[in-house]
Amino acid sequence: MEYTEIDKTNLKKLSTVALGTWAIGGSDWGGTDVKQSISTIHHALDLGINVIDTAPAYGRGESEKIVGEAIKNIPRDSFYIATKVGLDWSKGDGLVYRNNTKENILKEIEDSLERLQTDYIDIYQIHWPDPLTPIEETALTMKSLLDAGKIRAIGVSNFSVEQIETFKKFAPIHTVQPPYNIFEQDFKNELLPYAKNENMTALYYGSICRGLLSGRMTAGSKFNGDDLRNADPKFQPDRFPSYINAVEALGKWVKESYGKSIISLAIRWLIDQPISGIALWGARRPEQLDAIEGVGGWKLTEEDYKTIESIVNKYVKEPVGPEFMAPPARTL
Repeated sequence: MEYTEIDKTNLKKLSTVALGTWAIGGSDWGGTDVKQSISTIHHALDLGINVIDTAPAYGRGESEKIVGEAIKNIPRDSFYIATKVGLDWSKGDGLVYRNNTKENILKEIEDSLERLQTDYIDIYQIHWPDPLTPIEETALTMKSLLDAGKIRAIGVSNFSVEQIETFKKFAPIHTVQPPYNIFEQDFKNELLPYAKNENMTALYYGSICRGLLSGRMTAGSKFNGDDLRNADPKFQPDRFPSYINAVEALGKWVKESYGKSIISLAIRWLIDQPISGIALWGARRPEQLDAIEGVGGWKLTEEDYKTIESIVNKYVKEPVGPEFMAPPARTL
């Protein structure tokens, strides 16, 4: 396992691979198995992964509850918890809405601490920007939590550079969490160079692109129930085959070049970015993490990045991003 640290905090030696627990929450992923999920978390820790990323919105609190149950008897200083705030489902219509008000943040932090069975959160991240709440209000509230010791680092997810600049007038930002993977690369154009210059650590979500880069899918793969991939443009009949073809070509190239698997390439591609970064590896079953052994001990060159880009461009003629996942804003 390789490690990194978060600048201007006392968070040192964080694994460059984190366990992503969105799917563990169940909703949007076809349900969950609590016992299996706890085993997955324990297996991740056994493999040297010491960062667990979760959020209240993952299963409407279910993911945080499972994480809390899994870690309650493990020494707290042996791992890091990253969770989020600012998605509110209290309207009861089945949707979550952005809510970064002071009132909501102060309520959510207590709810998360209780579900996670801990006294503090290592990395507390604003899940999505809220256009109805002044960024100053949000930032000052987060700073109050940092000053009180309830959180150890402030992060933002899905924020633009402009929004980050405004936030930093009132509170520090230590981490950014963008969607970033071989197929979704908007982060590299503006936010990556900015975050690098500001010595921020990036927590990349969607590392395996909803399983596309796992190497386990075929053009005939189907998704059941409320699985969010049924709404992802990449997984629709007009685009899915082109992405599968790209995955097969990338898998062939990395096997011939390095003797590695496509999933190892997907994670290595992120770790070797020119910034302190942590790749979120989503898993619901312990065996889904076993391929992590192929991530360490090698590096991609600049020429490799160019080759990867040319392979993607050859097969994916109409690329689409992760915009479909954006939750709605509240209405006045």
